Amino acid sequence: MTADISPDSVGIVKPRVQHFAQSLQLESGSELPAFELIYETYGELNRDRSNAVLVCHALSGDHHVAGFHSPEDRKPGWWDNLIGPGKPVDTRRFFVVCPNNLGGCSGSTGPLTANPATGKPYGPDFPLVTVGDWVKSQALLADALDIRCWAVVIGGSLGGMQALQWAIDYPDRVKNAFVIAAASKLSTQNIAFNEVARQAIRSDPDFNNGHYYENGRKPALGLMLARMLGHITYLSDDVLDEKFGRELRHGKIRFGFEDEFQVESYLRYQGRSFVDRFDANSYLLITKVLDYFDPASAAGGNLAEAFKPAQANFYVISFSSDWRFAPPRSREIVRALLEADKNVSYVRIQSTQGHDSFLMPIPHYHQVVRTAMNRIAGTGGF
Repeated sequence: MTADISPDSVGIVKPRVQHFAQSLQLESGSELPAFELIYETYGELNRDRSNAVLVCHALSGDHHVAGFHSPEDRKPGWWDNLIGPGKPVDTRRFFVVCPNNLGGCSGSTGPLTANPATGKPYGPDFPLVTVGDWVKSQALLADALDIRCWAVVIGGSLGGMQALQWAIDYPDRVKNAFVIAAASKLSTQNIAFNEVARQAIRSDPDFNNGHYYENGRKPALGLMLARMLGHITYLSDDVLDEKFGRELRHGKIRFGFEDEFQVESYLRYQGRSFVDRFDANSYLLITKVLDYFDPASAAGGNLAEAFKPAQANFYVISFSSDWRFAPPRSREIVRALLEADKNVSYVRIQSTQGHDSFLMPIPHYHQVVRTAMNRIAGTGGF
């Protein structure tokens, strides 16, 4: 079946790969001797190269943020409802760039990549990275694209954390930062969720200490369980109840441990489909990136002090039903930015979709982003 490509879609897109021959020094003390970033772009860079938007993806995201990869592709990019001609991030006015982060499994250098020292996949030997390392690699990509300053850096969840880090680490290269459904650091509960997910993967009999590529058997059960757990935290109790309630698959209780309830069937489907598209070592690594993120730690625990170097205008958005990165976490960011005397706008969007709200075409949310982006374009913000 051919994709139904609407006029407000960016259409058929082709990923690009940027190779970096230089080594990348990581915060852990390790280094990558060379690396690659796969990325996609939408729209056109203007003459003075000032209308560029960097999209930073979340845990299970990648570089395919909008459009389709072929006429037969039925699934658009993960933020297609937000990005395209006439959409809130309007590709008739902005040049949008989205890379797959280091350590991912969609084409950028990561655990699946051949280790030049062994010729085999890095696997568990791929070094742990941080949000700061990601931002450093993205800055090198910006250099390669001859983009001196981003008009906007935007991201949801872990992507919003990257937007914060960009504003701190490269203050003269970010004019506007959109921090959506994010936090300045994980709560203890969130770290606990991540650890349970990691243990599910590491306890899988097929994990083989992370060297499962060699025996050709993925730790499928462990990764499936990790995704099921994560998916529950991304949704609200209201949306789960609305979608499934206590509905039984076969109309009656069968007194067994198979998926009797519709919500059980849904979670198993989500887990199984995730195994087909994601790498377990990447999942382990990226959840650690989340755990480590804490920009205030470099400023003695003072978040306002950490924000002092930033020069960007900040747009902070939270969602009422998001309990993974709840609105109070966004308000902590806003208070610290105000204390640091930064220009910040904040809105709490009413939603029943939980943490996944940032991916949804919620009218008020889209209008907020559209208005801000129009203002940025209309006032020469790029």
